[in-house]
Amino acid sequence: MLEILTTDFMQRALIAALLVGLVAPMVGIFLVQRRLSLIGDGMGHVALAGVAVGLVTGQGPVLTALIAAVAAAVAIELLRARGRTNADVALGVIFYGGIAAGVVIISKAPEGTPANLMSYLFGSILTTQTSDVWVFLGLALVIIATIWILWPRLFAVANDEEYARAVGLPVLPLNIVLAVLTATTVVVAMRVVGLLLISALMIVPNAAGQLLARSFTSGLRWAIAVGLVSALGGVFVSYPLDTPSGGTIVVLAVLIYVVAACGTAIWRGVRQRRHAIAEGHDHEHGPECGHEAILHGDHVDYVHDGHRHAAHQGHYDEHGAGSAAAGKATEDDEEIRA
Repeated sequence: MLEILTTDFMQRALIAALLVGLVAPMVGIFLVQRRLSLIGDGMGHVALAGVAVGLVTGQGPVLTALIAAVAAAVAIELLRARGRTNADVALGVIFYGGIAAGVVIISKAPEGTPANLMSYLFGSILTTQTSDVWVFLGLALVIIATIWILWPRLFAVANDEEYARAVGLPVLPLNIVLAVLTATTVVVAMRVVGLLLISALMIVPNAAGQLLARSFTSGLRWAIAVGLVSALGGVFVSYPLDTPSGGTIVVLAVLIYVVAACGTAIWRGVRQRRHAIAEGHDHEHGPECGHEAILHGDHVDYVHDGHRHAAHQGHYDEHGAGSAAAGKATEDDEEIRA
C-alpha cells in the first residue's frame, strides 16, 4: 500500500487533498455560523461557467473559474446588502445562471472537451498536474493568511451581524472577503472533490465538529481534523478500490459525521444513566432547613442522613457521602477558586 506514495501522481494528489482538507473547513465554519451552508454549492455552479470559458478558449480553467467565482461572490454580497431583490432570489438567479451558461458555452467546445469538464464537476485528483498544485498552494496560503488575520472580525460578523455593525465593524467588506474566500476555496477544491461536491467538504466536517466540540475554536479544530482525515483517507481508499476520489472523500466525511453523531448520542445516554437521583427524598432543603450547607462549585449541597443532596430540575441529585466527603469537596472547590 505504501508504494503508491512513491508515484508522482499520488504525491500530487495527496498534497492537493491536504490543502483542500485544511482550507475547506476553515471557510465553511463561517458559512455554517451564518446559515449559508449551501453557498459553496452555488459558487460551484458559477465556477462551472468559468471552467467552460477556459476550456473553450484554451485558457487555464483554474484562472477563468476563479475570476467567475470571485465576480459572483462580490455581486451576491452587494445584492444582499443593497439590492432590492430578495437574497434567496438573487442567489438562485446567479447560481443557476452560472450552470446554464456553463452548459451553453461548453456546447461550442471542440470535440472531447465536454469529457474534460467531468473532471471538474466530480473531481479527478489523480490528473492533478504540478502546475495545479503550485496554484492551489498559493491560493490556500492566501485563504489561511486572510482567516488568520481577520479571524476575530469574521467571527463577530458571522455570529451577530447586527452587533458587529453596531460596534463599528465594516460588515459589508468583511462579508465580501468571506464570499471571495468561499469562491477561492471552491476553485482550490474543484480538481479534488469536484464543483458539485465541494460544498460537502465545507459543511460536513463542521457539522461533525459541532457535535464534538464545546466552543467555536475547538469546533474548528475538530472540523479541520475531520476534513484532513476525509481528504487524505479518501484518496488512499479510492486508489485500491478504483472509485472516484471526490465521491469517496465525501462519503468518508459523511461516515465520520454519522459515527460522531451516534457516539455523542450514546455518550449522552451513558451520562444520563450515571446521573444519580436521590429517590424518595421528600424533604425540601433551604437556608432554614437545619441541615449543613456545603458550597460545591456553582451550587449548594445539603448534608442529610449521611448524604449530600443538591436540588436539580425538580428533584435532588446524590452528590456523595456525608460531612467528611463534603469537607473534602469544599477544600477542592476552594483550591479551584484560588
